[in-house]
Amino acid sequence: MSAFDFIAAGQQVIVTEQAALDTLKPYINDAFQQACTLILAAKGRVVVMGMGKSGHIGNKIAATLASTGTPAFFVHPAEASHGDLGMITADDVVIAISNSGEAHEILTILPVIKRMHVKLISITANGNSSLAQFADVSLEIGKSEEACPLGLAPTSSTTATLVLGDALAVALLASRGFTAEDFALSHPGGSLGRKLLLRVSDLMHKDDGVPVVSENTLIRDALLEITRKGLGMTAVVNAEGQLIGIYTDGDLRRTLDLEIDIRTTTITSVMNKTPKTIRPQLLAAEAVALMEEKKVNGVIVVDAQRRPVGALNMHDLLKAGVV
Repeated sequence: MSAFDFIAAGQQVIVTEQAALDTLKPYINDAFQQACTLILAAKGRVVVMGMGKSGHIGNKIAATLASTGTPAFFVHPAEASHGDLGMITADDVVIAISNSGEAHEILTILPVIKRMHVKLISITANGNSSLAQFADVSLEIGKSEEACPLGLAPTSSTTATLVLGDALAVALLASRGFTAEDFALSHPGGSLGRKLLLRVSDLMHKDDGVPVVSENTLIRDALLEITRKGLGMTAVVNAEGQLIGIYTDGDLRRTLDLEIDIRTTTITSVMNKTPKTIRPQLLAAEAVALMEEKKVNGVIVVDAQRRPVGALNMHDLLKAGVV
């Protein structure tokens, strides 16, 4: 068997599909503006439809819209004609995808959609197709060469359709002022959700888990508190319970270098009097940034009166998947 140049074939696919995207760019025009305006004005949801490969792309477009602030879902056109049309209301907007614009399953249900007064956006490669003519807004991806050497398998056309769907979703996201925190609310199970939604109060050690000693505590006894709580540090408070310092494992090493008697010396003699602190309502991601900036592995969490209410270390953040 003669050797086949797989690398050249693969690179040619990329070149061909890039050309399809260049063809798409001029179609981000007034019709695109009208489609975005129509979706923004809708009181209901966006319903995406498509058959075959267009259906797979439509599923992804619906998912992207939904995760970026535009409520959307996918309905299979064949199932729609057997009852799933009941999922569509007059307040919705339908996006129907068909490269040829002549998909029988979609054309069959268009009269019902129009009778319901549902607004229709089409995505096709043929602005003169039946679907495009039926639509309130016709979006085109342009006619481009498929990357398949037979010119049959949907490749360049599906890529262009997917990019057009992303363009819709991102343009709508930007117009809504959609934020990273809004995005995280629809992704609570992912690492992004954890980073953006978790607060210090959700992760910090509380109550008896907070290492705290008074200002008159001997270094020896402070070390026992550090050992008991297992966080490598302890807060030091005054008579009013306010934080006045912190003592860590690192401070212990420096104390030993000073040849101080830990059995007779109080913790205030060796503590760090300017400890790094955070508030419980701070986002966990902000806590990570602070700890990295200050090059510390642990911080004391204080309230408005500077009283210790929690303790947090880098291990807690790693365990929660924030780092």
